[in-house]
Amino acid sequence: MKQLVSFLLVAALGALAACQPKGGAPATGGSADTSPPVARINGSPISRDFYEFYIKGITGKSSAELTPQQRAAALDNLIRAKLVAEQAVKDGLDKSGDTPYLLDLSRLNVLEQAVSDSYLKNRKPGEQELRAEYETQIGQMPKLEYHARHILVATEPFAQKIIERLEKGEKFEELAKRESMDPSKSSGGDLGWFTPDRMVPAFSGAVMALKPNEYTHKPVQTQFGWHIIQLVDTREVTPPAYDQVKSRLEQVVQAKKFRSYADELMRTAKIERLDKEAAGSTATPEVAAPPAPAAPAPAPKN
Repeated sequence: MKQLVSFLLVAALGALAACQPKGGAPATGGSADTSPPVARINGSPISRDFYEFYIKGITGKSSAELTPQQRAAALDNLIRAKLVAEQAVKDGLDKSGDTPYLLDLSRLNVLEQAVSDSYLKNRKPGEQELRAEYETQIGQMPKLEYHARHILVATEPFAQKIIERLEKGEKFEELAKRESMDPSKSSGGDLGWFTPDRMVPAFSGAVMALKPNEYTHKPVQTQFGWHIIQLVDTREVTPPAYDQVKSRLEQVVQAKKFRSYADELMRTAKIERLDKEAAGSTATPEVAAPPAPAAPAPAPKN
């Protein structure tokens, strides 16, 4: 119960902040909300629909499905959040520091999501679109996975000395255990199987230039230090089955459709970029790729 009350308070504050209009008291229902109030605070109502929206967003249920204690906790926290937000406005905090920008960004995010939902409502991707996207994604996938080990040290001279020790016959795994400062040292520097996009470019480039059982004869520098890398083996990447990624493909196709819609709005708008440094190339990928890990990280061994 205590956990629910705490969660309700945090969610209430976020919900009210996102809905707060500039220069006024926090809104607790849209302008078209004519539902009866569940409470009034200093004459300002909290509407039934807003209360139900809040409950649904937190629990996935209606208030009728909660216990009386849970319903009371939810209402108390909405009241508390409204009072706190009203005090913030009285104190001018809605116009100080980063708060105005956070409120503006919250509003932009909510409205963008509303437009996206409306635009895409009747534009569900068909099977042909999904299959075409699947082939595109498969074509962009790396063709090989790499299994490698590495030894990470702080300086180039020390890395070069380790290479000299390797050339004299010392085992890579043993040197990794003794000298590497990477967590993978406990497994002899083993990073498991990975695709190049999971590693920083300098590391990936060095791995792809090796043949199985070869190691780098010059230290490889990244922002994390100096690496000596050994390629253990390579194997072809097995693409996921269409049915396995179909739901993800739907998201990608929908995102591309909405991106095209937003691009068209930009093309037909009068836009003046007054910041010269920010007025350069504005080309961006249609759909942002997931961020790759910033550093080599151990992967499960297969």
